[in-house]
Amino acid sequence: MRRICGFLTGLLLLASPALAADTIKLGAFFDLSGRAAFIGTPTKLVAEMAVAKINAEGGINGKLLELEVGDTEANPAKTVSIAKKFIYKDQVKAIIGPTLTDTGMAVKKVAHQGKTPIFMTVGGDPVIMGGEKFGPFDWVFKSPQRSSIAVERLFIYLKEQGLTRIALLSAADGFGKDGARWMKKLAPAYGIEIVIEESFGNRDTDMTAQLTKAKNAKPQALVAWTIGPAGSIVAKNRAQLGIDLPLFQCHGLPDPKYIELAGAASEGDRMPATKLMVAEQLPDSDPQKPVIQEFIKLYREKGYDKQFPINTHSGYAWDAITIVANAMKKVGTDAEALRREIENTKNYVGVSGTYNLTAEDHNGLGVDSMVIVQVRDGKFVMAE
Repeated sequence: MRRICGFLTGLLLLASPALAADTIKLGAFFDLSGRAAFIGTPTKLVAEMAVAKINAEGGINGKLLELEVGDTEANPAKTVSIAKKFIYKDQVKAIIGPTLTDTGMAVKKVAHQGKTPIFMTVGGDPVIMGGEKFGPFDWVFKSPQRSSIAVERLFIYLKEQGLTRIALLSAADGFGKDGARWMKKLAPAYGIEIVIEESFGNRDTDMTAQLTKAKNAKPQALVAWTIGPAGSIVAKNRAQLGIDLPLFQCHGLPDPKYIELAGAASEGDRMPATKLMVAEQLPDSDPQKPVIQEFIKLYREKGYDKQFPINTHSGYAWDAITIVANAMKKVGTDAEALRREIENTKNYVGVSGTYNLTAEDHNGLGVDSMVIVQVRDGKFVMAE
């Protein structure tokens, strides 16, 4: 019996290097707990769904992808710790995530120093902005539209509607500040005047003071830039105050949860979104339509929609992992070669848009990747 056990142990020891050689590790960390768990948890599920599909189709040139998963807890320090573990202990070939702009900024330098490609699923632009203020972004990519693109899409629509005087209410976190910065920078080019600017904490539970000041400035419309419950609170407070002004939210809020939390106060609200939110309304000529429909089909087959209804965030991890996998299939896992190949991604038709990355733009999505949606009868539809 000892001989048999020893023989089997020897076989396992001999086999283990081969098994390791047949897998490629990806780090994947999201807010699985904390204030953005409602985004991070389904993002993890989508990441697992994407990896399962890639592996079922032969993996990366015969090697299987393996996810090392971490919970960032919406905590920058925790995110840094996990990123270092991914790079120096787990020796992952690339990282997917995190969830929030603030945690993304915390690990930007870590990825650069560790020379590991990281494809983030965060909303804010600073993670892929350079210079002295933001630092190098050579190793950082992101799949959600840039805040600047979402602002441009919104401004185009506002101008079409003749709404040129707006009041801006933005969260005092990294994402909110990023949106506010782009709105102030781009407003003149679109003939938009920001008549007043107010901020609030992303955990605040009442924005009546900010809304009252905004109303008194006599704008034609209100624009709120935040994610999570704060956006719904703005909508409810506006209704409670009887403010008869159209409300526009940012590209982070097209989510059935927004309608659930805001209730009837959300009716009529508009916001930029990925085409995923209105898949059935897309023309058949749109190259994204079959991609989005296949994604929705797989998502529903997994049963994820029962707990996490599809929202504008749903496709971000899918696109990030698929772009990384496509690059690995072409050049392997050498860090610099992989970084360059991701950077050279062209005409990738994804769930969130058609990506064309460059050395200067590590996102690669334009205003044509977004639509303006509206809440009508408790559902998101294409805005008129």
